[in-house]
Amino acid sequence: MKRAAWIVVSVVSLGAVVWWATRQQAPKMPTDAAGAAWLAASLGAYALALVLRGWRWHRILRLARVPHKRADAFWLMCVAYMGNTVLPLRGGELLRISLLSSRTTARAREVLGTVIAERVLDVATLAVVFAVLTFGGVDGAPTGKIAAYVAVGLVIAAAAGLFGYLALRRRGRFDAFADRIRPYAHGSRIFAHAEGVTLAGMSGLIWLLEGTTVMLVGRSLGIHLGLLAALLTNVIASLFSALPAGPGYAGSYDAGILLGLHAATVYGGTAVGFLLLVRAVVFVPVTIVGLIVLVARYGGLRRNRAALAVET
Repeated sequence: MKRAAWIVVSVVSLGAVVWWATRQQAPKMPTDAAGAAWLAASLGAYALALVLRGWRWHRILRLARVPHKRADAFWLMCVAYMGNTVLPLRGGELLRISLLSSRTTARAREVLGTVIAERVLDVATLAVVFAVLTFGGVDGAPTGKIAAYVAVGLVIAAAAGLFGYLALRRRGRFDAFADRIRPYAHGSRIFAHAEGVTLAGMSGLIWLLEGTTVMLVGRSLGIHLGLLAALLTNVIASLFSALPAGPGYAGSYDAGILLGLHAATVYGGTAVGFLLLVRAVVFVPVTIVGLIVLVARYGGLRRNRAALAVET
């Protein structure tokens, strides 16, 4: 059923994007040194965001008391992004969990707990940024304010649920439940630790850098897309990427980028070129680096064949 879901979403979304693109003018690409320089700057901004993601995971692993080498937290982030590009349903996350589990005394479920904590932190930050930009009326709030209210409501409900659970645990409730989830919950210590505030701020900076990446891609095409508009475009694309999809978030990511560009009045061949360049910056370099790291540092695909057996 899951496999059918991501196939349908990917095929329908990608088909709609391709149908639209074939009816536009030829894609616009950078044609001068200035455009190439802006494109190089976008690569630098995205690389810095990826480095910060690795540092954030390293801190979460330390708080969860998962023994590891700091270098693994950084390099496995590249491997995970490579896997997410070539495997369906974020298979790269399973790959980095498996690889780190083979290099630490911690159990795989404890490593999984840190990835869950990282994703929760990302989703919460993304929801808050999305709501702020939407309520601020950036680009006319293209997804509508109802979506922002839903996002805020989910964050508040999750925070209230966590607070209520912790309060009941202090009274000795849910002992059996706590015993079952404890191996997975070590990474969630960030939500009750002072450093959690720092990590939340780091998450906001990561999303800001990814928005800057989109803005700089626009500059390479001569499009003066503001930082907030670029940030909203990236946020919408990330929200769309949460839908079940094939490798590289085929179709869903593209639809999110195009919706954001349309709201920013970027149309036609310019939008097609923009989409192609954003995909090239966000997916191609990290996939190449991740594959090299997988082969050179972690033994390659054959040695880690079990990790690649993604259940779909």
